[in-house]
Amino acid sequence: MDANPLNYVLRIGDACLIHGQRLGEWCGHAPIIEEDIALTNVALDHIGQARALLTLAGELEGRGRDEDALAFLRQEREYRNPTMLELPNGDFARTVLRVFLWASFMKVLCQALATSTNAQLAAIAAKSLKEVRYHQQHSGDWVVRLGDGTEESARRMSDALALLWPYAAEWFADDDIDRAAQARGLGPAWSTLESAWMGELQPVFEAAKLSPLADTPFRTTGKLGRHSEHMGYLLAEMQTLPRAFPGAVW
Repeated sequence: MDANPLNYVLRIGDACLIHGQRLGEWCGHAPIIEEDIALTNVALDHIGQARALLTLAGELEGRGRDEDALAFLRQEREYRNPTMLELPNGDFARTVLRVFLWASFMKVLCQALATSTNAQLAAIAAKSLKEVRYHQQHSGDWVVRLGDGTEESARRMSDALALLWPYAAEWFADDDIDRAAQARGLGPAWSTLESAWMGELQPVFEAAKLSPLADTPFRTTGKLGRHSEHMGYLLAEMQTLPRAFPGAVW
């Protein structure tokens, strides 16, 4: 795959966009009203991060595409988000665990991006870091509450971990995009963040009575544009209005 810096930024921007879209599906459906509001706010933070990152990606691309064009008018294989973030929400345990796993990763990524040679990317990371720290704390509290809760809640959290954990391996599989970004000083190869990410998980997992699972040969390829069967349905819903009414504005 082309090692253009554009693709490195798209991976982060698309991850925020797609995860934000999934979290937005909880609006009006969360188990308690406070969490309905909290998950919606986390979704909005993700969309804000996506807007900034896709604007930067459009500038790096140099073809005149703005954040809206990149968000809504690409084909499925042009999206670079990791596969885990496009999976259906499932139950509340699966959702909060995914938020926690991704927020913990974004925390260490944003910290590393503070020294990016691209000043705009470094500034986006600095702003996002404040948000993802809250996302991590809030979701981590729920992981502990459910994992160390009733027999039913612990079972659901254990099931969520069994489902989601293998998808995280994709995050740390390097390719030419990662290596080129690191060589240019744009950002770290994601594999270099795995140890710090595991360190973020450890205290929460211990309190929740969870343990990281063994590595498996299973690898998803959303970062390469090869997505799960769920991605097409998600994009169909997300892109309906922009494609039905090209150029429409509020």
